[in-house]
Amino acid sequence: MNKLIWRNIRRFVLLMLLQLLVFNNVYLGGYTMPMLYVLFILMLPTDTGRIPMLLIAFGTGLLVDVASNMLGFHALACTVVAMLRILFADRILTRGEPVVIETPSYHSVTPQYFVGYLMLMLAVFYLVFFTVELFGFRHFGGVLLCTVSSTLATTLLALLYQFVFLKKENGL
Repeated sequence: MNKLIWRNIRRFVLLMLLQLLVFNNVYLGGYTMPMLYVLFILMLPTDTGRIPMLLIAFGTGLLVDVASNMLGFHALACTVVAMLRILFADRILTRGEPVVIETPSYHSVTPQYFVGYLMLMLAVFYLVFFTVELFGFRHFGGVLLCTVSSTLATTLLALLYQFVFLKKENGL
């Protein structure tokens, strides 16, 4: 198999293990839930097709839902993020240039564009997740507080992950 496929499989396994064994047990201050596994979807190659991207995102979210005994919240939020990634990743990461990025990361893209992309996608993920979890916008202040704090925490963890596990030219 292709080196890129093996690298993505290793990244998937590592992020899933971190999520299921560590971050599913972390709930900081009642408002912050780090969900680092979403980084797997955000770091897939930019030339991944629409249907494979949506299926990968849905399957990833469903796996976390099953392991976490949730009701499909992760699957829905991951699928929404994958759809937005399909629509906007090239505009944010490459500024509309027809460039294929094998592993979108802090090292392979202009850092401020990657951090903006990461924060935007994580904010959408958490907004969908917490809105569905709380069954609507009735507690909009709580949804917003959880979204902002979780987005910031996960962004910091994602950047830390990239500095620890990724090399400048290619990554795990």
